[in-house]
Amino acid sequence: MSNDFGSVDEVIEQLSAESYVADRALATVLFLSHRLEKPIFLEGEPGVGKTEVALVMARIFNTELIRLQCYEGLDSSSALYEWNYPKQMLHIRLLEQKDIRVADMEQAIYEPRFLIKRPLLEAVMRSREIAPVLLIDEIDRSDEEFEAFLLEVLSDFQITIPEIGTIKAIKRPIVVVTSNRTRDVHDALKRRCLYHWIDYPDFEKEYKIVLARIPDIEADFASQITRFMQRLRKVDFLKRPGISETLDWAKALIAMERKRLDEEVVAETLGCLLKYQEDIATFKRDVWSDSGQRASYL
Repeated sequence: MSNDFGSVDEVIEQLSAESYVADRALATVLFLSHRLEKPIFLEGEPGVGKTEVALVMARIFNTELIRLQCYEGLDSSSALYEWNYPKQMLHIRLLEQKDIRVADMEQAIYEPRFLIKRPLLEAVMRSREIAPVLLIDEIDRSDEEFEAFLLEVLSDFQITIPEIGTIKAIKRPIVVVTSNRTRDVHDALKRRCLYHWIDYPDFEKEYKIVLARIPDIEADFASQITRFMQRLRKVDFLKRPGISETLDWAKALIAMERKRLDEEVVAETLGCLLKYQEDIATFKRDVWSDSGQRASYL
């Protein structure tokens, strides 16, 4: 694959070659991000394809994907590096048997081989060869303190390890930051990035996605599944199903050797679409209990 984007149209073509259907707005953000060497901040509901952007970018540029999965309580050591303490202690005992000087011993136990590289340090060190894709996934799950730390790292892509020195990226990683918007992310971090909101796809886009990702599905069946999903998202659920649920459902239906939706198969496979018991109850009560509604979905 190419290691550069020549135009926005080329971005769309290369994404399409990887079975990712993107609108022109997203393709433009990806093009500018690559040209300006700025991180991408993708926000949207779960399951709309934010994480997939990073996976596809790694395939397009034939480079490594390094993923930092954010969570509550994530700190700098978990994102940067840690020293392998048990291995260091074992090495100290071996050195003591050889009557090594304390100063030499201290130097020996802080060699790079005792360093446990976490995603951010890994991305900086890997960039000496070819720029990797760094996925910082679900940043909204972390806290504001980690955001401030991340902002500092993204500003210059250099990391100082007191015992070793400063390590600086030669080629800036391709950075994709995602958020499900469970909380507001600080403006300072967003200003550092090019922002794009990924919404639930309309019928035409979702239909194209299903055909692209599941090549062996019949067009009429893909259309029926897509119409069902488009209507289902209008129901007031705790968690509306995204495109990932659409694809999972379509694959499940094919695995069951179904070629058309009917009332029976919908009832049997609700767990592919809705992930909360409250939502399943809402669907059964407000939608599937009415024969007219059932018919309109099919």
